[in-house]
Amino acid sequence: MLEKIKKSEKEWKNILSPDQFYVLRKKGTERPFSGELLENKNKGIYKCAACNNYLFLSESKFDSGSGWPSFSMPIKTENIKLEKDYSMGMNRIEVLCSRCGSHLGHVFDDGPSPSGKRYCINSISLVFQEEK
Repeated sequence: MLEKIKKSEKEWKNILSPDQFYVLRKKGTERPFSGELLENKNKGIYKCAACNNYLFLSESKFDSGSGWPSFSMPIKTENIKLEKDYSMGMNRIEVLCSRCGSHLGHVFDDGPSPSGKRYCINSISLVFQEEK
């Protein structure tokens, strides 16, 4: 079980860039096709930008054409948390980091086999650790 991380909004503001704070803590969304990890094809691990929790392997990343990095499955289901999201007049499933509660993106049922899932994740909410 991962040790949970709890910080005040002030502490998060001191740790994260303003853009990261907007997405990770205020549930914002970066502009499509603007994220630096969108085109990343290197092998490695995608981690939470707020707490370094391991989230996705590069092998599960695919080009969905959506404008955000997309993954077919998390490293471990317990590393993410899913919640219903009815914001902006939509019915979606939000993807959060299970360790620190940061907003990562949303998951949809239009991904590739075998999971059929598309974890559509804000690039700014991730850090990439390249495989050596």
